[in-house]
Amino acid sequence: MDIVIRAAIIFAFVYLLTRMLGRRELSSLEPFDLILLVVVGDLVQQGVTQNDQSITGALLAISTIGLLTVGLSYLSFRFKRLRPMLGGEPIVLVEDGEVIEANLRRQRLTPEEIGAEARLNDIASIEDVRWAILEANGRISFVRRSDD
Repeated sequence: MDIVIRAAIIFAFVYLLTRMLGRRELSSLEPFDLILLVVVGDLVQQGVTQNDQSITGALLAISTIGLLTVGLSYLSFRFKRLRPMLGGEPIVLVEDGEVIEANLRRQRLTPEEIGAEARLNDIASIEDVRWAILEANGRISFVRRSDD
């Protein structure tokens, strides 16, 4: 039972930590970030199982984390009011060609990063963007300005 409690505590901590760190995509991780992710995974494993090298301990830890993940997913599905807290909300980064600096700062993004993402979406300039929205999954969606 000790492993289940430790796994639940570590799960809650890792969940809160990832919510605070922001919405970077895994594909945009720098090499250092990837190494840090592996190291954190190992530290989490050690914190959950301590010196328990048994298969039972590993199965309990993995099962607990899996059940908590499914539980949060179900809560998000079932209760609409919890969705923004559990999954996040989209954030407007650019409106009518103007970068919203406060939202960029809050998400620790630079105008250059937004420009690079726009170019990857075949948009030459931020001025050509009606909306740039940081989605809850970490991707940036662009809506082009229409030529009226």
